[in-house]
Amino acid sequence: MSIGVGAQNIPVKKYLALGDSYTIGESVAESDRWPVQLVKALEKKGVNYAAPKIIATTGWRTDDLAVATRAANLKDDYALVSLLIGVNNQYQGKPVSQYEPEFRELLRLAIQLAGGKKENVLVVSIPDYGYTPFGVAKQAEITKAIDQFNEVNERITRQNGVRYINITDISRKGLEQPALVADDGLHPSGKMYKLWVERIIKEL
Repeated sequence: MSIGVGAQNIPVKKYLALGDSYTIGESVAESDRWPVQLVKALEKKGVNYAAPKIIATTGWRTDDLAVATRAANLKDDYALVSLLIGVNNQYQGKPVSQYEPEFRELLRLAIQLAGGKKENVLVVSIPDYGYTPFGVAKQAEITKAIDQFNEVNERITRQNGVRYINITDISRKGLEQPALVADDGLHPSGKMYKLWVERIIKEL
């Protein structure tokens, strides 16, 4: 894809963001979604991306995301593919043993959609919603489970030679810094997503 400017063509790269409510930015404006903020941050670095293609829905587990991504019939030509998935596996009581092969397959699919280029894929860790007003009553239980799911996705990501971005520690500031939590008392605010992007951009 390119944009014609006079006699010049400025290449525009394609970005695919795969995920769940965190990727669509539940309870924040579209401009505050972290994939949208990431594109803006890349522009400041002189890297031109089109608006991100987002495949994500609140409540999706790994299996839901896999079905939707395959059904989208996407081309394998994305310059950047991000993957953030798993909180609903945990929240809905699905075992880590089921998450592991499903996440592994999703990562394989993400690499394929990046044209087989592992360097064009990044995985973002699962945030800890135990540090929100919604989850604080079960914080210890939630935190333990999120750590287990993140151990799996980090291990698989690194085994495949893919970039892994840990933002879970940022999410754990949600109670001490209420402005980092959206008005729904559960999801990150645009301010928290900005912190995620600042960390991600350092790795790109």
